[in-house]
Amino acid sequence: MSRIPAALRRWPRRAVLCLCGLLLASAVVYAQRPFREYPGVEGDATAQLPADYNAPAEFVLGRLMFPAQGRWGNPNWNQGYSAWTVDYPLGDRNYLRHLRRLINTPVRSVEQPVDLDDGDDVFNWPFLLASFVGGWNLNNAQAAKLREYLLRGGFLLCDSFFGSAEWQGFQTTMQRVFPDRPIVELSDDNPIFHTVYDLDKRRQVRNGRSLVRGGYRLDGIDPHWRGVLDDDGRVMVMISFNNDLGDSWQYADVAAYPQEDTNLGIRLGVNFAVYAMTH
Repeated sequence: MSRIPAALRRWPRRAVLCLCGLLLASAVVYAQRPFREYPGVEGDATAQLPADYNAPAEFVLGRLMFPAQGRWGNPNWNQGYSAWTVDYPLGDRNYLRHLRRLINTPVRSVEQPVDLDDGDDVFNWPFLLASFVGGWNLNNAQAAKLREYLLRGGFLLCDSFFGSAEWQGFQTTMQRVFPDRPIVELSDDNPIFHTVYDLDKRRQVRNGRSLVRGGYRLDGIDPHWRGVLDDDGRVMVMISFNNDLGDSWQYADVAAYPQEDTNLGIRLGVNFAVYAMTH
């Protein structure tokens, strides 16, 4: 017996084929993009691909891909070796390895590179990390896509940038994303600092390559924890300015990197992940 519904059996064959084609096309459009890897700007930041990299999980770290200008800007940014690959992939995978041990939610062992130009794919990944955003340069369409993603409940962690010049570069694109929402300094009692660990007293998470100069770059001596909030006060964009969480994860197993920075960076990462899943 034919499995085609009676109503479709009365349609001309060409119409049925067209309908099937449209259904298949829509499935492709809304399907999650597969995992892939790209070359990073830090040659020593390689990481072995875990055996379970393709295993499904409830929490997946999205690594935001973006065009940039200035240092490590690359016209072929969507092929890797660009600003968005700072601390990638080793920092991401070390972070996820610790996250697996510290929360009850199943965590995927590898990051997911997310390109805002890939149709609706960004909406499949509720937690995004963007590193070295002092020179990111989203176009209007990408900024609008990111704004919609955040207003629909997504979470973005911005990290690994220092100093007034990089802050200005960051602001230029963030104002394109949210021209009507201010960036605010987050108070110590904000829930994002207390979801798992109470972290109302936070020191600077230092840049690994600048330890001999104090652990900060440029004039970024004072750490700041800022955010962009939605109408209900939820932190949509967590901004770790004059800090380097990525280095605290990337160098977690390097003896020369301060253990107290790694401890703080991992605890902050745990809080941010749990906050994003519960707010």
